Amino acid sequence: QLKHLPDGFTAILETQVNVYSQQLLSNTRLSRHSYSTVQMGICMNSRDNQLWLQLWRDKSIDFHQPVVNTLLTRFWPELKLNQGNKVFVPLCGKSLDMIWIAGQGYDVIGVELSPIAVRDFFKENGLKAKKTMQGNFTLWQHKNISILCGDYFAISKDDLGEIDIVYDRASLTALPEDIRRQYVAHLETITRDTTQIFLLTTEDAAAGASLEHALGVDDEIKSLFTENFEIDLVHVDSIYEFDSRLTEQSPCRAEYKVYQLISKIMLSRKINSHDKE
Repeated sequence: QLKHLPDGFTAILETQVNVYSQQLLSNTRLSRHSYSTVQMGICMNSRDNQLWLQLWRDKSIDFHQPVVNTLLTRFWPELKLNQGNKVFVPLCGKSLDMIWIAGQGYDVIGVELSPIAVRDFFKENGLKAKKTMQGNFTLWQHKNISILCGDYFAISKDDLGEIDIVYDRASLTALPEDIRRQYVAHLETITRDTTQIFLLTTEDAAAGASLEHALGVDDEIKSLFTENFEIDLVHVDSIYEFDSRLTEQSPCRAEYKVYQLISKIMLSRKINSHDKE
């Protein structure tokens, strides 16, 4: 099953931000990839937005990964995209993955709620950004990297422009289960019907699940995407790991998965084009 944040997250008062942050570190078994997904933020309502903003103000960002994701660099080239294709990174934080993707010759546009995260992204990478207002968002831009600072659920297709592929490094799994379908529905609304999705997830092995089942396409991924996408499970790393923050524990298995989601409409058009030839 997909990893997710603890239940009751949305009930936490804004004044409890620091307490929650410490509880998250000490009580929740999150692997190196899934823990990093906390950086993607929770943009469901104003209270949750304020909680996320407070984490950045308090510099409670141990979740930020200081390196580029290795699964990205290993499997992205296999997508065989065209130079100049536009890549959307939802709930991007200050991820260094955007630097790497831009360096491969693609146009990158992210969306991030925290202005501190956006400012730090450009400052820490030595990039001088131009800032302009774009509707309800502040657009930060340096060459082929842009970040819209604002709420993911408020973004529109006009804000993004024509997106060729979405890079989701567990943005989906950072959200509570009851909001994931809304996240996917909104993603499909703001992108083209031919847009691909490159999705990285970390999944817990469900109790009693066979290895064959655990290494397959997750049931929730099927439920969320099967209607409009062909799901290609490109790679799985199955790892037994300990959480260094917990003193007494048994190793738990987690699956690190790489999915390529291809639009059924795009596939249909390719088939029709081939038939005409």
